[in-house]
Amino acid sequence: MPAVDFADIQGLARFGHGRLRAAEFLLLEVAAPDAARAWLRSAPLTTAQLRETPPQTALQVALTADGLRALGITEATVSRFPQPFLAGMAGEASRSRRLGDVGDNDPLNWQWGRPAPHVLLMLYAAEGGLDALMAELRDTNFDTGFRVMRRLPTGIARGIEPFGFVDGVSEPVIDWDQTFTTDLHRRLGYANMLAPGELLLGYPNEYQETAPAVLAEAAPGQRATDLARNGSFLVLRQLHQDVRGFWQYLDRVAGADPAQRDRLASLMVGRHRDGRGLIPDHENIPGGRSGNNFTYSGDVDGNVCPVGAHIRRANPRTGDHPAGVSGRWSWLMSTLGFRRRRDGLAGRHDLVASSRFHRLVRRGREYGSRLSVDEALLPGPDEERGILFVCLCADIVRQFEFVQEAWLYSARFDGLGGERDPLTGARTPLPDGTMTDHYSAPRLTGLPERLEGLPQFVTVRGGAYFFMPGIRALQFIAGA
Repeated sequence: MPAVDFADIQGLARFGHGRLRAAEFLLLEVAAPDAARAWLRSAPLTTAQLRETPPQTALQVALTADGLRALGITEATVSRFPQPFLAGMAGEASRSRRLGDVGDNDPLNWQWGRPAPHVLLMLYAAEGGLDALMAELRDTNFDTGFRVMRRLPTGIARGIEPFGFVDGVSEPVIDWDQTFTTDLHRRLGYANMLAPGELLLGYPNEYQETAPAVLAEAAPGQRATDLARNGSFLVLRQLHQDVRGFWQYLDRVAGADPAQRDRLASLMVGRHRDGRGLIPDHENIPGGRSGNNFTYSGDVDGNVCPVGAHIRRANPRTGDHPAGVSGRWSWLMSTLGFRRRRDGLAGRHDLVASSRFHRLVRRGREYGSRLSVDEALLPGPDEERGILFVCLCADIVRQFEFVQEAWLYSARFDGLGGERDPLTGARTPLPDGTMTDHYSAPRLTGLPERLEGLPQFVTVRGGAYFFMPGIRALQFIAGA
């Protein structure tokens, strides 16, 4: 297997830059291609190489398909990128329906993303250092080459999302040394480790396959440049969170009982606010960490962590086969769909695809002012606050779009009926008129606990698909 070339990879893929607590994202339009290319050639991009002294700033660049065209890449070359990237997040009505970008989330209501920007500039700095970094980067070429379409400031990174829950606990570990098996017949259980090819193009993925090259047109006698190698697709979505609406709804349902309110919130999220899972650590998960060493194999019906809880939808923690599969006969029976639970029913495992083929590497930041639970319970304006959701992946459809459509937005996830994600889901009815504004949590005895009249708590404000190229590929794009 090829060794990972960290010197040619933008640092966001490896580090996330969480140590640099201040960040701002700029959405740019290419106004003058020559000046824009000149600026990109000299831009001090942060690589994925380890440094003896961690940097105090970081700069990353990603481009849309229209951005590649605006910078002079030929249509023959651009067309070799995958179709979802070329179409864009808001480019097709069918894609919007699949992603749940309907109703209040419809791209027609977005603040940005129609049309998609050309360039995403991501700036990171130690607290208080962003203005100095921006002043250092802006020069004649920048001001001539780009027009700033929108600035997306973020809050100071604290690892807590706006609803008040510790975030990022279940981030996958990238197997940079490529020592953990991806063999389809040997790796049956759930692990929190991913092959580099799930994140970066040019390396084997969990299917032991490598994404095809994107070869740029070359002059006769010259070697073609692979624009894909060491790059990642980057998904950016601005998700507004109605923090007041979330806690005030739960307070009404809980009868103003703080303990009951927190319990219901944890059932919807799948974790306690401090990051502890509803299912305590009880397994030795490869690549796991404290608070994250569990699966749902002992809670298939969701009696502890509801099947529809947000974190269970985002990562169902399923292996290639249910727990307990060992030996060739057991493996064959499970593969053919003949394995049954002790009660004689088909296991829920058959309803959810193996997690490792659909994992995402998240690099998002919260934005807007912070609001405590006590503050959220008081009347006040619905200010702009939420998550600038960023994820990196090698396959937009198999990873981001699958998770969004089949797990988060689906009203029939894992056998449920008429329920979407309780946090992020749209509440639009199904085509047959079935309402989706409810949420159920099973009980060991009696009827499930059911929340009715669930408002929509998260609204999409904008989004786009970008490609974050490797350093050499970006230099080629910039005309070096």
